[in-house]
Amino acid sequence: MRQMTRVSLPYPTTWEIRARFGGRPVSQGTLFIQSVLNNNSLSGAVNFRGNFIPIQGVWNEAARQIAFHTQFASYVGTLLYQDEPLLNLRHYVLRGQVAMKPPSIRAGETGTWQAVIHLPLR
Repeated sequence: MRQMTRVSLPYPTTWEIRARFGGRPVSQGTLFIQSVLNNNSLSGAVNFRGNFIPIQGVWNEAARQIAFHTQFASYVGTLLYQDEPLLNLRHYVLRGQVAMKPPSIRAGETGTWQAVIHLPLR
């Protein structure tokens, strides 16, 4: 795989998201990034197992870092991308750490997460 480079966060967008906790199977879902406001606040939702859960967070443009939380978990991560000119695509990747919190049945567990989206090159 080619080296990844940092770039600005696209929105509104729908991402495929996966979370892994220890040796357990991967949880798959959808991450919706609705907006990033001038004060760097971020809003949207995650959907695991058919449940849309609102997210609130922040986007740090200079560091290309994201942090958001739901009522069940807190996520932090970094944005990277890879261009594929022959396919006219840019592959965006968010990846980082997740910590589960009450009232989740996984409260106290930590793991990793990764979200991807493929958009046309501009």
